[in-house]
Amino acid sequence: MYKTGLYWIQHDLRIHDNAALLEASLNCEQLICLYCFDPTWFRQSRLNARSMGVVRRQFLNKTLHDLGKELKSRGQRLIVMTADPVSAISVLIKNHDIDAVYRSHHVGVFETRQWHHLKVDFPRTVFHSVWTHTLFRPEQLPFSINDLPATFTDFKEFCETIAIDKPLAMPQWLAPPVKALTGLSHQTETDYGELIKGFGGEKTALDHLEQYFSSDLPANYKTVRNELDGWENSTKMSAWLACGALSPRKLVARLKRYETEKTANESTYWIYYELLWREYFQWYAQRYQHKLFKAEGINKQKISCCFYPERYQKWCNGNTPYPIVNACMKQLNQTGYMSNRGRQIVASCFVNELQLDWRFGAAYFEQQLIDYDVASNWGNWQYIAGVGADPRGGRHFNLDKQTATYDAEGHFIRQWKGEANPYPLDSVDAADWPIMPNKDE
Repeated sequence: MYKTGLYWIQHDLRIHDNAALLEASLNCEQLICLYCFDPTWFRQSRLNARSMGVVRRQFLNKTLHDLGKELKSRGQRLIVMTADPVSAISVLIKNHDIDAVYRSHHVGVFETRQWHHLKVDFPRTVFHSVWTHTLFRPEQLPFSINDLPATFTDFKEFCETIAIDKPLAMPQWLAPPVKALTGLSHQTETDYGELIKGFGGEKTALDHLEQYFSSDLPANYKTVRNELDGWENSTKMSAWLACGALSPRKLVARLKRYETEKTANESTYWIYYELLWREYFQWYAQRYQHKLFKAEGINKQKISCCFYPERYQKWCNGNTPYPIVNACMKQLNQTGYMSNRGRQIVASCFVNELQLDWRFGAAYFEQQLIDYDVASNWGNWQYIAGVGADPRGGRHFNLDKQTATYDAEGHFIRQWKGEANPYPLDSVDAADWPIMPNKDE
């Protein structure tokens, strides 16, 4: 039993099925529950985007606000800070003689480095990293991480029949908080004000989960999942899964119940199939770490591209010659969301038609998406760019065909004002000289 523990909250913003929180509470006499907004998230990176944009920040604030209320109702207190996490946790360890630090395991390379730094700096403190963000635990996999199958198809064949642990119930009470924190300024769940707009939060996630599986929508999922718009055309669970307000095991448990009580068909299987894709990319990120962010990807595949600032800005703003791409990007910028089909279309355009470095597109998605998940986002972009897990060496979607198939009447394009930009894609050449129009134009 530890006298004082710290639970570092990252992408596990929930009470239900949270083994890290439960273990910390059971093994510590008193517990600090800490979430840190890293200031670097809001600075422009070398890939021309921030790690977190306005819409995802609002979603996250609402989720933290709800988590604070849930913790308070169980005798705990949420501490939210804007600070470098390593520095903040280091101060807390020193000031409060913290014996143990808990977290949900994070597959991100930067989060892994932060964890490693803390372990090196505080060898007498015990560090516990608990798997809560995946369907499977490492010991359940029929292969080592270093032997991760090279393709999703092989991974699925190995893993789709693995028995998934039942989700843990919500605890009624938690270890008490440390009464007086010293050395750091902080804000509690009551300080958000206008920043808590949106539909984030564990309660909203669980309500949506129950509402979705109380309907007939799961039985028709596969037939509508490729639609470009519409609340009912996909499960819409991704944002809550990404920030950890919803446990993937909780989702699977509810899916299995639906199959038992209502119907099991190809559509309900396809929901699990898509969760296996998410799962594959979690282990993919764990396996390849920093290679997830390399231009050449996991196999050192050279890419042929350049950086055209004008093309990049037009893609970001939805101002390209391609209406379906424009509509998807404007939807993303306004809502923080884009359908799976839309993401594939705009990523393919970015890599192929615009011939841009895929990493800049992935970074822009990271900034804009409310359901940003490091593994799924960067793994999928590598897949499209041909430097990842796609055995066919990347994907190039025919934009006219995609438009004819998924927006034949043009409703989506008109709704999001995706009309084509009539001006040339480039106004300057590679040497920054103006491109003169043809004489017959």
